[in-house]
Amino acid sequence: MSILFALGFWLACWVVNASLARSRFAAQKSVRIAIPVLFGLAILALWQGIVTGLSVPEVILPAPSSIGVAIGANLPTLWADFVQTILKGALSGYILGAGSAFAVAVLVDRVPFLRAGLLPIGNFVAALPIVGIAPIMVMWFGFDWQSKAAVVVVMVFFPVLVNMVAGLSASDRMQRDLMATWGGSYWQTLVKLRLPAAMPFLFNGLKIAATLALIGAIVAENFGSPTVGMGFRISTAVGQLALPLVWAEIAVAALAGSVFYGFVAALERAVTFWHPSQRGR
Repeated sequence: MSILFALGFWLACWVVNASLARSRFAAQKSVRIAIPVLFGLAILALWQGIVTGLSVPEVILPAPSSIGVAIGANLPTLWADFVQTILKGALSGYILGAGSAFAVAVLVDRVPFLRAGLLPIGNFVAALPIVGIAPIMVMWFGFDWQSKAAVVVVMVFFPVLVNMVAGLSASDRMQRDLMATWGGSYWQTLVKLRLPAAMPFLFNGLKIAATLALIGAIVAENFGSPTVGMGFRISTAVGQLALPLVWAEIAVAALAGSVFYGFVAALERAVTFWHPSQRGR
């Protein structure tokens, strides 16, 4: 019975979403928000109905209701893990890595031999697996959040660097010649022409790095962590077969990652409003 109800709810949401997407109100912001919300509710209802109707064991796949109960029962634990992993590890490493990459990109643009020497090394380091970097950082910086921030710095630095270096070369030669004709110095050309032209490239790197930062902080906690943190909690809860708590941590991580990515995307729209990619948004 629960499966039939879930399928009916899913089909009803499908019909409503299809109607909204084809309606004359499809371009409205409220409709653009309602469509993914309804789609998500339909998936949750289908998930709940299948797990309940087929009596799927909780250690295989807990129902959304069980995950919600786990979230409510472990709010202090989830908050402590959020602060340790997201705020201390991921966010601090993201800021340090992106800020350092921005400064180094300007230096690379100013000193040509660094472009030939540093970028190939950057591509090599960016290809290194996190499971190889994390244990080294834990040995260097200890078991607390500093080692996780160091892992995030390494993961964030090179994607932002490569995109920023490409962005600094995005302005047209004619535009640079015009700045030179007006007597603009290197720094005036950088600030008034090349940095604005590089912003779409920079935000492309920042959005990629936003996802990598969260992944890096969580995975790094599996190689050494105090008794707090999302990665630590997931690994210990799996050992205890507390799968609702595992999924609760995953839900918090997904929500935090989505909010962070949305913030970077909103900042991109505010800064690069002039770019063709932002028209009509």
